Amino acid sequence: MSLNYYEIALIAVALGCDAFAVGLGVGCQYCAPRQIFRLAFHFGLFQFMMPLVGWLLGKYILAWTKAWGPWIAFGLLIYIGIRMVHEGLKPAEEKEECADPTKGFSLVMLSVATSIDALGVGFSLGVLNQNLFVVAVWIGIVAAAMTWSAMKIGNRLSQRFAHRMEIFGGLILVLIAFKLLLS
Repeated sequence: MSLNYYEIALIAVALGCDAFAVGLGVGCQYCAPRQIFRLAFHFGLFQFMMPLVGWLLGKYILAWTKAWGPWIAFGLLIYIGIRMVHEGLKPAEEKEECADPTKGFSLVMLSVATSIDALGVGFSLGVLNQNLFVVAVWIGIVAAAMTWSAMKIGNRLSQRFAHRMEIFGGLILVLIAFKLLLS
C-alpha cells in the first residue's frame, strides 16, 4: 500500500502545525527577511531530515526522543515564551534587546522541538515501506512555507496590536510547550 498525494499533504500539514505556531509567535517580534529565511529554512530542513533519521535509526532514537525530547522542547519553548511575555509586559522605555531565537543554539533547539514528531512518522513510514524521501521532501517544503507565512502573519498582527501580540506570541510558545510535554 502506497500513500497518495492527498495523504502525503495531510501528513505534511499536520507536522507543519507546530512550525506554524512557533513561527507565528517568533514573527510577532522578529520578522526581518533574514530572520524569516533562517527560521523557515531550518524548520523545513529539520522537518525533512527527521523522518529520514527516524527511519534510519528506528527504535533506539525513537525511544530516546520519547523519554527526553519532549522535556528539552518544553524547556526551550517555556524559556522563550516567558521571555516574550515578560518583554511584552514591560513599558517601551524599559525594554532590552532579547536574544534573537532565529540564531545559534535557540534556532537549532526550536528546529528540533518542532520536528520531533517527524521522527515517529519516519519510523512508521519506514515500516510500511513507503518512498520516504519523497514524503520527507514534501514535509520539509510544507513546514518551510508554513513557517514563512506564520512569521509574516505574526509580524502583521504585531504591527496592528503592538505589545499585545508579543504577549500572545509568548503564550502560544508556552501552550505548545505544554502540548509537547503532555502528548
